[in-house]
Amino acid sequence: MEEISLALGGGGIKGIAHLGIIFRLQEAGFKIKAIAGTSAGGVVGAVIAAGAEKPEILEAVNGIDSNKFFSRQHNDGPSLLGLAGLVKLLSPFLHDKTFDDLEIPFAVTAVDFISKQEFILKRGPVINAVLATSSIPGVFPPVKIGNTELVDGGVLDPVPVAVARWLAPKLPVVAVCLSPVPEQWSELPEISVPVDPRIPGPIMHRLVNLRIGQAIRIYVDSMDITSRMITELRLQVEKPDVIIRPDVVKFGYLDRADPDVLINLGIEAVEKALPEIQVAMGWHHKFARQFLNPQPPGKLLED
Repeated sequence: MEEISLALGGGGIKGIAHLGIIFRLQEAGFKIKAIAGTSAGGVVGAVIAAGAEKPEILEAVNGIDSNKFFSRQHNDGPSLLGLAGLVKLLSPFLHDKTFDDLEIPFAVTAVDFISKQEFILKRGPVINAVLATSSIPGVFPPVKIGNTELVDGGVLDPVPVAVARWLAPKLPVVAVCLSPVPEQWSELPEISVPVDPRIPGPIMHRLVNLRIGQAIRIYVDSMDITSRMITELRLQVEKPDVIIRPDVVKFGYLDRADPDVLINLGIEAVEKALPEIQVAMGWHHKFARQFLNPQPPGKLLED
């Protein structure tokens, strides 16, 4: 059985496609020996690293109540939405688990608003780390761990290739990127944020079309372009052995989507990438990796 290390990128609801990719890789005979995740990739990676089985994962995903998923908790900081639904989703898999309890070596990335630096989280309670890496700035509340105030790792590291390589230096890194190549950026849907259904439609339409609403949309779209460019630049610099891009271009970060559709898109992406993965398993690639001795590609957040 061939062994690989995974770098799972962020992408909101599109992250469900990670499941299809992982399930198909396992069916094809690949053993996942390490996982690095950012944002949605951190959510999926944590559940897989905890040893969850396919049936229970699918049951949990299909049971998501999209109307309550973004509800807030009483101690949430400033944000448009909350992560109460994510806590409920992850608790059966990660309750009381620390990184040492996981079956597969795992790490996530997050950015500290206080020090303005990227951190690698690989110790302590897993669920806290996953909430931190998933906290889209302004949309979800920051997560306080120790002296840090952490938000989505995708701010600086959308696909954590260097972390995956550090976790398993001798293995090929298969990176999963949920954003399309630059030539397809014009096809991406407008970014939308779920709103309280109790707000009447005409009022919400009026608010969105006010000058301030339009200004916010321009700013958010600009930041999204920056994030996608950071993704491309880091992939060029960090050079994963294989890049898998499922065709999820029509889905927005926080859209409602059929999980089965996204999972199938992940499966299809692996089918296309299998020949390239087999090439990465070749003896000359294995030989070159024997000389790698990567250091932690960022600051480690201690307990």
